[in-house]
Amino acid sequence: MKIINSMMKKFDNDVSNLQKGLHPENLAYWYGKIIQETIEMAPPWLQDKIKVNQDPILPMKFNLDISKRAVRYFMIVVDENLDSMPYSTKLYFLKVQEIMGAEMDKSLV
Repeated sequence: MKIINSMMKKFDNDVSNLQKGLHPENLAYWYGKIIQETIEMAPPWLQDKIKVNQDPILPMKFNLDISKRAVRYFMIVVDENLDSMPYSTKLYFLKVQEIMGAEMDKSLV
């Protein structure tokens, strides 16, 4: 019985950690950190073209307003931060990278 309780507690903890990784506050924190580091990395003439806005009505929705020339800096910063993120947050930002990469490919065609 003790083993089952221990397993259930671990399972509950794992699920809670996955849920926390996708809370709007957590995503907002990581977007803020990534945007700040992207601005620091980008050349001065691109810094004002890197922004993210969280939708006030749908807090899980973020509008990334970034110049095509700044996308590569954003992608580098996301890569540098992935190992520090909770698992579900990491999956979220990997999907963001995938979508941005696809959009950049479309613009090249």
